[in-house]
Amino acid sequence: MSSLLEAVKKGKTLVSDGAWGTFLHKLGLQPGECPELWNLTHRAEVFSIAKSYIDAGADMILTNSFGGNPFKLEHFGLKDKSFELNKAAAEISREAAGDNHFVLGSIGPTGAILMMGQISEQELYDGFAIQSEALKQGGADAICVETMSAIDEAVIAVRAAISTGLEVVCTFTFEKTISGEYRTMMGVSPKEMVIAVKDAGASIIGSNCGNGFEQMIDIIHEIRSVDSEIPILIHANAGKPDYVDGKTVFPETPHQMAAITPALIKAGANIIGGCCGTTPEHIKALVNAVRIE
Repeated sequence: MSSLLEAVKKGKTLVSDGAWGTFLHKLGLQPGECPELWNLTHRAEVFSIAKSYIDAGADMILTNSFGGNPFKLEHFGLKDKSFELNKAAAEISREAAGDNHFVLGSIGPTGAILMMGQISEQELYDGFAIQSEALKQGGADAICVETMSAIDEAVIAVRAAISTGLEVVCTFTFEKTISGEYRTMMGVSPKEMVIAVKDAGASIIGSNCGNGFEQMIDIIHEIRSVDSEIPILIHANAGKPDYVDGKTVFPETPHQMAAITPALIKAGANIIGGCCGTTPEHIKALVNAVRIE
């Protein structure tokens, strides 16, 4: 199978997977429990999530390793199991994906802020390097550094991931400000993100979480105003969340997300998938919409 970047350059819009955390909780993950530990204790349940997206027609799936950094795992007393948990995450997704679908090793933010001195740059790099190498050894085809908000942390994560020799995707999470601009919680704009993560070596960039498909169109336009060539990955929520009877509800149906897909592709998205609130049914609808295109 060709590399992810080679597959994108062939011109076909690729479809990624959807939400993971939502389904882990449906399967029994309790609040305050470590999701990554389930790669060892509830392997069959984690596998079922990965396989459900492959069965829905996704070209690629991520791994249950979003919070698998040693710094984050330390809160659960699992710092020394970082390599094991990440490797297991990649092995599970690799088994579900088979040889003809891509596996992207998921790496999320640590929650630590460099400028506050909560962690050093070297500690941050070392943690991301452990996670990246474990994902590679578990069978990941590429690393996806996702849900980032700070340039310094994202750049360090990308560089650590690149040290494995794998291709690296990097996505930030943006929110619309009162003035109508898109910024991360650390004040980073899409344009600033493009320049920083490209210089760090990411070969695919984009945005995930925080927004539904309609808002992602504006973010894609801003990215494309800086770079017309680099592949863009979008993992959107199933709309902006509503709070109903004490529960978070994501309102966009599979049909509604699929209806916006052509506009995302026209704006310049190369890989389209889901984030919070999206299901295998959403991904199946996206697959059908992409095929029509």
